[in-house]
Amino acid sequence: MARTLITNIQIFDGSGRAPFSGEVLIEDNRIARVAETASEGRIEAADATVIDGAGATLMPGMVEAHAHLSWPSSIERFIPDFVLPPEEQLLATVRNARVLLESGFTSAYSAGALGERIEVVVRNEIDGGWTPGPRLRASTIERSPEGDPIATGDIHHGRGADAMKAFVKFCKEIGIDQVKLQISGEDALLPGSSQHILYTEEEAQAAGEQARESDIWLSAHTQASEAIKMALRAGVRVLYHCTYADAEALDLLEAAKDEIFVAPAIGVIVATLEAKPPPHIDMTSMKEAAVPVIELSKKLIPELKRRGIRVLPGGDYGFPFNPNGTNARDLQHFVDLFGYTPTEALVAATKLGGELMGRAHELGLVEPGYLADLLLVDGDPTQDVSILQRRDRLLMIMKDGKMHKAPAQPIARAA
Repeated sequence: MARTLITNIQIFDGSGRAPFSGEVLIEDNRIARVAETASEGRIEAADATVIDGAGATLMPGMVEAHAHLSWPSSIERFIPDFVLPPEEQLLATVRNARVLLESGFTSAYSAGALGERIEVVVRNEIDGGWTPGPRLRASTIERSPEGDPIATGDIHHGRGADAMKAFVKFCKEIGIDQVKLQISGEDALLPGSSQHILYTEEEAQAAGEQARESDIWLSAHTQASEAIKMALRAGVRVLYHCTYADAEALDLLEAAKDEIFVAPAIGVIVATLEAKPPPHIDMTSMKEAAVPVIELSKKLIPELKRRGIRVLPGGDYGFPFNPNGTNARDLQHFVDLFGYTPTEALVAATKLGGELMGRAHELGLVEPGYLADLLLVDGDPTQDVSILQRRDRLLMIMKDGKMHKAPAQPIARAA
């Protein structure tokens, strides 16, 4: 049995409790013991590899709630084209998986891919240990009805209840973990379309029925208030955006708070306003659409939080102006725009992230029995969450008990 003892650390355990001085013992891929130095003393662990944390903060790995690993651009490589030939698309997805892990995200919940099986293939490679990346709940092409500007035009985008059921069944058959539906439009792509409802009630219900029968989760792009209500009636588990939620939609979200998650994807909105594209790229309409979203979200998200609805960071990263690898910016946006404390933002990205992944019993906390997905951070992110944006401040990245990034300080072996 491989044993690792991490000592001389401050521990942020993901629960919201203030960091405390302690030690953590890892056996194989799980946390075996967490000891608070002041009350429990030191952990005796013969033959363990000992890592001296030198006062750094140990915390759970973060969870990206709105991942787009196949969106090509990352902090390592700017790619102006959005859709690439399949070979380049796969390479970009593999690279982005590694970049996301190296940015402190040990899990990712996909919000759509640019190919039917691309994320399934990458997920399987990651799970097999053949390529580095976060734990991935894979999605497929975001489903929009035929005729919608975001539809890919493939054969799976037909209308009617039978077509919806066939699509969900197909996704299950090819190994998808969750299906994303575009229930409303998106103003950034077509001005005014955020208020367009793209499916009928019958179609949404059919998707929900088949998802339950096939034991697969649904997520949905829901900007308009009616889109939110349709999604909730259909049994959608993760609702993205929810920008124009009215009082009735808020009440329905609250009533379903134990079953659903909301991810507003504020990162892409901030990045849109900050973007300085070259002269031949016109982002005028996108920037105009982003302004009201910012203002509405500054009211909406605190209200969702007040009602006990689980809101998670995850900001549509992967566009050239919002590249993969900058995902930790979302935590700062939660602090700056939504009034979260740094600790609350961290809980959303760790503890709530484990719940989002469907693994609340083993992901998102530093507790005995949990998987050893851990970060060692130079500094205290509960005081300054922005330090998580600096990869040089991530001294150690461990996933499943395996070291992806080892600390630079010497490592000893206990007698």
